[in-house]
Amino acid sequence: MRKTENHKIAPLVVIPARMASTRLPGKPLADIGGVPMIIHVMQRAMAANVGPVVVACADTEIKHVVQAGGGTAVMTDPNLPSGTDRVRAAADIIDPKGHYNCVVNLQGDLPTLEPLAIHAAVDVLAEVPDCDISTLVVATNDPRQRDDPNVVKAVLAMETTSRGRALYFTRAPAPAGTGALWHHVGIYVYRRSAINRFCTLTPSPLEKREKLEQLRALEAGMRIDAAVIDSEPHGVDTPDDLQRAIELITGQKHA
Repeated sequence: MRKTENHKIAPLVVIPARMASTRLPGKPLADIGGVPMIIHVMQRAMAANVGPVVVACADTEIKHVVQAGGGTAVMTDPNLPSGTDRVRAAADIIDPKGHYNCVVNLQGDLPTLEPLAIHAAVDVLAEVPDCDISTLVVATNDPRQRDDPNVVKAVLAMETTSRGRALYFTRAPAPAGTGALWHHVGIYVYRRSAINRFCTLTPSPLEKREKLEQLRALEAGMRIDAAVIDSEPHGVDTPDDLQRAIELITGQKHA
């Protein structure tokens, strides 16, 4: 049996944020009920109370907003190739000696995320010593989501009713046959050793084909487990998504 880290989990939550966004420029500072979106996400991460929360910023505008909102922000190299690299860099700045043995990569465009969902992802690493990375899924029977390539599906070997080991992630409707699909929710919790290893790996063939970063880990033999949650958080990628988030959070519909 391979050596694993201490079962006691000490998480550090890192929210990567940058102003550059093709479909919604300046997304982290988008106004939702008078509060920037990055602050909404930060507050939900704080409400989860799993560990310290830091925003990994690629731009000084975001850093100033986070600090004005009472949060902790660190600047990371804007030329880093991915949000995961930015998360690792921020963790190394905040915790260079590795006192926190796992890192939560929480996307900054999930302003409606339930704090309990963060707990669900973190708990997997405590329950499964051989798991390198944990994430979340939601069951869906929606035919539109089934066929939408923007909705990533997880193919899981279910080990309990609330957790499964990931065999694959795809944009295609999979697995085939009758039954619900697992809609992947892009929150990741890495053991510290796992994120360090992941960031040294080169993009893998399946990752490049599906355009899904998590396949790099699977192709390298790393284990990913997914916890099942009841509801899908609303992600914000477009102006329409932003308007829907405003409605969900404030109850105000666009005139």
